[in-house]
Amino acid sequence: MESIYHRFTNVIADHLLPASRLVVAFSGGVDSRILLECAARFAFEQQRQCVVVHVHHGLSDNADLWSQRCVEWCQEKQLSCVVEKVQLELMVGDSVEERARQARYQALAKHLEPGDLLLTGQHADDQVETFLLALKRGSGPKGLSAMAQCTPFAQGFLLRPLLSVARSEIELAARQLSLEWVEDESNLDTRYDRNFLRQEVLPKITQRWPGFSGAVQRSAHLCAEQESLLDELLSPVLESALQADHSLALAVLCQQSEQARLRLLRMWLASLGQPMPSRHNLQILWQQVALAKADANPILQLGQGQVRRFNQRLYFVAQSRDISQWRAEIKLSQSLALPDHLGVLTLESTPGEGRLALPPAGEKLYVTFDPEGLSAHPAERGHRRKMKKLFQEYQVPSWLRRRTPILMCADKVVAVAGLFVDREFIGQDCELFWRK
Repeated sequence: MESIYHRFTNVIADHLLPASRLVVAFSGGVDSRILLECAARFAFEQQRQCVVVHVHHGLSDNADLWSQRCVEWCQEKQLSCVVEKVQLELMVGDSVEERARQARYQALAKHLEPGDLLLTGQHADDQVETFLLALKRGSGPKGLSAMAQCTPFAQGFLLRPLLSVARSEIELAARQLSLEWVEDESNLDTRYDRNFLRQEVLPKITQRWPGFSGAVQRSAHLCAEQESLLDELLSPVLESALQADHSLALAVLCQQSEQARLRLLRMWLASLGQPMPSRHNLQILWQQVALAKADANPILQLGQGQVRRFNQRLYFVAQSRDISQWRAEIKLSQSLALPDHLGVLTLESTPGEGRLALPPAGEKLYVTFDPEGLSAHPAERGHRRKMKKLFQEYQVPSWLRRRTPILMCADKVVAVAGLFVDREFIGQDCELFWRK
């Protein structure tokens, strides 16, 4: 156990900040039991705050029992354990493993404060499995880098301090300490690729080649170094292509070689927190979206969103719900919370300095997101036009045209937030503010 704790402390010391707390992702399995032992000891010796979080997926009949045991084991260490219950929203074709992983990290992210270290229990055998799964998928250096020891996460960092420790060392230490742990019955199900590797493949490989795990670690490290170097060399190009709204200028990409262009697209998607697409999908993105005809409205579904093109830029548009039927009354000096995290709209009284004239007493103002059938006459324009044409003239991307607040009085457009005031409602009573 001392050898494991020594490696644990070396990793923690390399990334610890003055205000860092330790946040332990505690599943109750044998690896997280040893992780908890190390974290509790380190927190006590270094006088650091330690937070323990157990994610209850509800996928097993034993999930309630596991949560109870995790709480009890934390109490033995005089640590409180927060149980986060999550529900998986599975769609046809979804991977249960992947959706569970996403839900787990979303739950854990809520407990991180700036500079905190989220500790997870992945070990050397997990790293080998991840490497082989990436190899099976035909991944390049990025995938073959497997799991990084430290990556930025939420407001802090995701740290894997046991990544150099073998599963056999962890199990031996747990037995020596007379620890109990939970056994997830799904780990024996070889229908899952990772379990198949763990149960059927890796025992034979390590029997034949005892140093195989160390060799994988070295290969993963070399791949990670190459990835880091590529990012360093291409970062100035990405910065020149990246716009303030996180879109990507096609003019810059067109000047690059195919290999550099594909790499820049990967870097761009990674900066937006999106999973890495296959090379095939990247080629489709370039050929069918970036190079589509000028009058086309190309769309590529990618992960939890879409890649779209507008004004010679690429945009990643996250999935959003339809709010075109939403409407709500808005009053002077009262904030109106908009749906789907679109911010707040306010009409602020600015006598003599505003751009809006209030309607006659008794006529109410309301907000809608549905431009269908509406027309307006912007104060600075010479003609009344349909909202569809006005959105085009004001360079509003098609996917934002039903997500831009329209201020109405009866059936008349008063103003469109951030764009214009209708000529009929020009005045100096108030100002419309959209705080996103």
